[in-house]
Amino acid sequence: MLTPRDVHILDQNAAYLGMPTSDLMENAGRAVADYVKTTFPKARKILVVCGPGNNGGDGFVAARLLTEHHKVTVLPLLIEKQSPLARTNYDKLTRSPALIIKDATTFGPLMKDADVIIDAILGIGQTGDLREPFLSVVETINAARHPAVVSVDVPSGLGTSLAVAARATVTFQEPKEGMTPKNSGIIHVTDIGIPPDAKTYVGPGDLSVYYPRPDPRSHKGQNGVVLVIGGGPYTGAPALAGLAALRTGADLVFVATPKRSWQAVSSYSPNLIVRDLSADMLIPEDLPLVTDLLSKVDAVILGPGLGTHPRTLEAVGVFLRELYARKLPLVVDADAISGVRTNPPPSQHGPMVVTPHAGEFTKLTGEVLPDDVPSRQDRVQAQAKKLGITICLKGPTDIVSDGTVTKLNRVHNVAMSVGGTGDVLTGIIGALLSKHVPALEASRAALFLNGAAGNEVFAKKSYGLLATDLILEIPAILRKYL
Repeated sequence: MLTPRDVHILDQNAAYLGMPTSDLMENAGRAVADYVKTTFPKARKILVVCGPGNNGGDGFVAARLLTEHHKVTVLPLLIEKQSPLARTNYDKLTRSPALIIKDATTFGPLMKDADVIIDAILGIGQTGDLREPFLSVVETINAARHPAVVSVDVPSGLGTSLAVAARATVTFQEPKEGMTPKNSGIIHVTDIGIPPDAKTYVGPGDLSVYYPRPDPRSHKGQNGVVLVIGGGPYTGAPALAGLAALRTGADLVFVATPKRSWQAVSSYSPNLIVRDLSADMLIPEDLPLVTDLLSKVDAVILGPGLGTHPRTLEAVGVFLRELYARKLPLVVDADAISGVRTNPPPSQHGPMVVTPHAGEFTKLTGEVLPDDVPSRQDRVQAQAKKLGITICLKGPTDIVSDGTVTKLNRVHNVAMSVGGTGDVLTGIIGALLSKHVPALEASRAALFLNGAAGNEVFAKKSYGLLATDLILEIPAILRKYL
């Protein structure tokens, strides 16, 4: 069953794939009109009640199409608040033979005279109890116990204390969360042309729906604080992850890095708050040095640039166990990934994402991945379920799974094989986790954001693309899709 968020994601991803919402609305309205004509062949008088949103837009389309063989009366509610698409289809309706009434007080007598009532008042976006004028209209429909009420997508008010008592509901693509024959009547599912890939692959809908907009009243630190633990033999990786987190909208980023790398990391940007550790590599004794930071942050990134010295790998285990115990949202990347295999998360831990490529997946699980995508999907989903984590597998087709839901990503380009783009992805995921986005959804949004930034850079710089270019492009992608 689709949740309201799922539906919004599908609509936006469908538009990204070339199926605009206007076409989906036309198809939805046609599906409702066809259902009414087929199910009620003797009906002559149709009354359509339309709200101001896109559900109402579906109703306007159905009403317009039904005028060819029926006498159609339409009651539009809150015309002044119509969505752009609803307005477009309302304007088309006004040029049809339909009778449009704007006085809701005449609704009762018209309803009694109608053979069929189409409920296109409110869709899946409704939250909280119904308010006027919707409340009175729904009460009137239910009080009349009209034998032929058809709801569009969901009965208006579904999930609230009052909903339309529909004889049937024409729903699109899949049933919606909470729908049952008891509250929705006969559930007729119809395909309105959403491309299957809109559900299989991540797209702009994943970013737009799951990215949390800051509260205008918030202040520094309330929109995400990230700690990156990395560096030592490599200085660029933790800096790239930290800067990507900042560009994604985290308020603050701390970087805890060994002595040999802290000055270099600090030099990348004054926006990074750098804490130097005790040795030239991460060691177990460093844990007390970052304990105070752990109490200040909302998410942790562990791994970029750490290297594979035995003492460092020992330290990774120490840090992982501490982070598990604190239940902090966590991204594990690069050299720290093998530590998850030897220190698997307990049954109770915080949100956790591991970001391997194929070779690192083998270090994580002991399994060698096949080349074909369907088999890879199965392996990734099985291991994510076994470990109780989200796995974000990087490759020609990225695969992300929490063990139950699996999504693919193909928004990227071959130039993104350059070093550092994985660190950027890690930083984006860390920023979204720090904003309390769940692990799977943070990964889905991050894959699209990272890939879309990469594609924009590729259009400008071709194979000269650098990871730092992606970071600078992140705000433009956020501006485009949010």
